[in-house]
Amino acid sequence: MGYYRNENGKLQILTDGEKIWIEPWGENSLRVRSVRMGEILDTDFALLPPKPCTAEIEIGEETASITNGKIKAVIELDDWRRTHRIGFYNQKGELLLKEISNGGALARFPRYFKPITGGDFELTASFDSNPDEKLYGMGQYQQAIFDIKNCNFELAHRNSQASVPFVLSSLGYGFFWHNPAIGRVSFGKNTTEWYAQSTKQLDYWITAGDTPAEIEEAYAEATGKVPMMPEYGMGFWQCKLRYWNQEQVLKVAREYKRRNIPVDVIVVDFFHWPHMGDYRFDEEFFPDPEAMARELHEMGMKLMVSVWPQVALTSENYREMLDKGLLVRAEKGAPVGMQFVEDSMFFDATNPEARKYVWEKCKKNYYDKGIDLFWLDEAEPEYGVYDFDNYRYYMGPNAQVGNVYPQRFSRGFYEGMKAEGEDKIVNLVRCAWAGSQRYGALVWSGDVHSTYEDFRRQICAGLHMGIAGIPWWTTDIGGFINGNIYEDDFKELLVRWFQYGAFSPVMRLHGDRDPHNERVFRKDGTEMLWTGADNEIWSFGEKVCEILEKYIRLREKMRPYIRTLMEEAHEKGSPVMRTLFYEFPQDSACWDVQDQYMFGSDILVAPVVYEHASQRDVYLPAGASWTNMHTGETFQGGQTVSVDAPLDVIPAFLRDGSHEDLIGQI
Repeated sequence: MGYYRNENGKLQILTDGEKIWIEPWGENSLRVRSVRMGEILDTDFALLPPKPCTAEIEIGEETASITNGKIKAVIELDDWRRTHRIGFYNQKGELLLKEISNGGALARFPRYFKPITGGDFELTASFDSNPDEKLYGMGQYQQAIFDIKNCNFELAHRNSQASVPFVLSSLGYGFFWHNPAIGRVSFGKNTTEWYAQSTKQLDYWITAGDTPAEIEEAYAEATGKVPMMPEYGMGFWQCKLRYWNQEQVLKVAREYKRRNIPVDVIVVDFFHWPHMGDYRFDEEFFPDPEAMARELHEMGMKLMVSVWPQVALTSENYREMLDKGLLVRAEKGAPVGMQFVEDSMFFDATNPEARKYVWEKCKKNYYDKGIDLFWLDEAEPEYGVYDFDNYRYYMGPNAQVGNVYPQRFSRGFYEGMKAEGEDKIVNLVRCAWAGSQRYGALVWSGDVHSTYEDFRRQICAGLHMGIAGIPWWTTDIGGFINGNIYEDDFKELLVRWFQYGAFSPVMRLHGDRDPHNERVFRKDGTEMLWTGADNEIWSFGEKVCEILEKYIRLREKMRPYIRTLMEEAHEKGSPVMRTLFYEFPQDSACWDVQDQYMFGSDILVAPVVYEHASQRDVYLPAGASWTNMHTGETFQGGQTVSVDAPLDVIPAFLRDGSHEDLIGQI
């Protein structure tokens, strides 16, 4: 009996009602798909069509293989229950990853399709685990864990959680779970298990490479690269919750201009609208947006506005969007996805017509009035209760496709701006999935707290997002929640976070600051949403202001270097914020350093992440010399040094004598 066939350059396996395809998908990479009782689907959730390449296929009686460059898949027949087991090897013949065996009498299945009565399948894909490998990536989870081996992850988005299911192994492979279903993954000591709550087929992509950079660049080829960052993305962005009227925005901008402090972008946050889903300014508080944008442009500042996907039941657009099927549907219960200020439901970003409708409203009411870029908030989307299986999209049940939502939200605005002739497109967004990067998504880490614990988590989150293929990433400098502008401890935290922000892909100050001391009312007497305390760099006292201004000016001095990093991200998919092992994979110590990182290839950054600390130990990777940006002292790599870090100094080192003009700037 012939199990194996060469079908137009794809290895096809037919077994027990299951069809498996393994095919070349980019250099040194393979795509694996499998269905039960059906045909393979050409889904394009994130993977792009690959460049043509030819694989070598060998077929025997009870084994077959397919080789594409540095990766080889070998399929073997497990005799006990006639199951087929796939293993992946590099060009040296070293095992990278292998499906579990059937276990003989255990009667296990490496690809277990559990039927949903009358519907599709639950799916579990299981692999043997190498207990010695280290794993990185998976997107943004709020934990200060660097090597994620032996961790469990929910494959679902939440406020401050972005699930991007790509993982990089120290063994020399990258694995992408090409399935937007709600699910989970466990990187156990004995097995790795990927689980989808509802799906039609198994679909994953795997690549082999000699270095992390080679693996990352292959993944970027497979899922897309960011556009070139516009020039205004490289400077300082000013934001707070929230500038509630036009004059307040202009007053802040004028003060920055008076102080001669450069600001590239100023942001108008949420509830500048009459109702969620109106997609326009409230004319009572923003009577002339065009004049506001024009004055900001004259001061050299771009204007960003917040756009939420929620459509309130009271919105002027709700009934039309409901009737046209442009809203997410609740499977059971009231048609409400979130209760915040008003009852609302999210627009269905998986529906091309819904994306077009929302963009056309935003074009008319924002873009055509001079607004330059958009803040796509609530992009998970943030259901009031995360009952993922209670919502249905145009593309299918949330349980089956829900994780693609933020990618399609970004896509709608990217395609709209592209049609207007824009080519360097960036939109701030609170969540992402694989492929979001190619739609100009600048992800920030959500509503994190103003604590050192949360600060430490952001460093790990940013590094993992870079590995997961999202090079544009940032945080709310100072944290979002519970930062009191009059408390010394918060001022210290803000300074340390601000220093880190200067060495982040985008430097953006934001937060809902305490105390909330301003109440805002409409002319009819109804109270508007709150606005936090001041959040401009002079809001924290002159001593703090002097330090923050120094780092804004450092950011300006680094602009030519940052531009080269953005070019690398655009051309190769390289992270801007990189793990030490990305640049120094041969230094084994670099695979364990979680509170330092490389800002591009030339600057090592070691933020101060503990309260009241005034010095810290810094590991300097082997294979380079390192010059302290503060003192000019040079050290050889392969050692840990203790450096002074008074409040106005973040430890940072220059590689191999580069960027000497930055010495003494911090």
